[in-house]
Amino acid sequence: MIPLAVPNLTGRETEYLQQCIETTFVSSVGPFVSRLEEMVAEATGSAKAVAVSSGTAGLHAALAAIGVAPNDLVVLPSFTFIASANAIAYCGASPWLFDVTEDSWTLDPDLLADHLAAETHQKEGRLIHKKTGRRVSAVMPVYTIGMPADMDAILKISRDYNLPIVVDGAAALGATYKGRSLGDFGGDLTIFSFNGNKTVTAGGGGAVVGEDADLIKLVQHLSTTARVGTDYHHNKIGFNYRMTNIAAAVGCAQMERLDEFVSIKRRIQKSYNEALENLPGVGIFPHPEWAEGACWLAGIMIANAELAQVLRCRLKEKNIDTRQFWKPMHLQPMFLNSPATAQPVSSDVWRRIVMLPCSTGLKESEQAKVVETVHKALC
Repeated sequence: MIPLAVPNLTGRETEYLQQCIETTFVSSVGPFVSRLEEMVAEATGSAKAVAVSSGTAGLHAALAAIGVAPNDLVVLPSFTFIASANAIAYCGASPWLFDVTEDSWTLDPDLLADHLAAETHQKEGRLIHKKTGRRVSAVMPVYTIGMPADMDAILKISRDYNLPIVVDGAAALGATYKGRSLGDFGGDLTIFSFNGNKTVTAGGGGAVVGEDADLIKLVQHLSTTARVGTDYHHNKIGFNYRMTNIAAAVGCAQMERLDEFVSIKRRIQKSYNEALENLPGVGIFPHPEWAEGACWLAGIMIANAELAQVLRCRLKEKNIDTRQFWKPMHLQPMFLNSPATAQPVSSDVWRRIVMLPCSTGLKESEQAKVVETVHKALC
């Protein structure tokens, strides 16, 4: 089987893991945790990073740090991975689900502006959703497949309504927006994932970055059980979300190759585009003018859902891994009752996406087999 996306562990991972064993620093205290935080902060142009046990944990801690509370609403694009919405629910809040744009698959700024203007009002310093009476407490853009949203537009709207921004940038390490690093424009806090299928992995884990030193310090405090001092005194309800030194050791070895890996990912997607975009019924992933995405996953768009499913079956028959992409949140049973805009784009695109193998260790012969299989299936 040619896998969809598996980690490339051919760097210094073994060496760094051996150091963890020899020093006995295997838990949440150790030099690799601090080193990874420094590397992520530098790579994203951020003032500070906090390493956490998963991207989802990072989202939860970030939302808690900015004050998302029970019964609140948090603006979220419906076209996202379930973790984005789950993290909101962990706070006792609910997502307010918005559609995405066709040219980016990210949060639609025009839709955001229109619905905030029409469906909210200010009351005693709080932004209230008129229909439900619930406070709107934050906006969570999602960088779909590592493609930044149109953050200048989203930031302006959010600031007009005094709404903090927590960015789900899980797969976006290495991406840029208008030539700027991710930490240079991303709102209050941005979260990355180091899950096993990400471009850079720690086997699991994540990181939260930001520019506000006090806010980042609060995220770190909450993620380490909100413990004060060396005694067992805790001043808030905290979380056991700290990354282990073992995971961070793998993450450091991976971060050393971030630029290399992102370059390979972009080349793979470009090769698929050049080989497949002229086939009947085939389209390519969005590439808006404002950003250079990280190309976490590669694939193509098919004209209709039925043909997309046929193609997936043909690929699997040839031992080529593929799958359908995210089912939008407005179609998930847990969030059927969440406030939502009309969803013409999200409801359509997820069924027509066909993911294609894009591991950084993908051989040219393997990609050629994928391309040949797609050609034979569609021509």
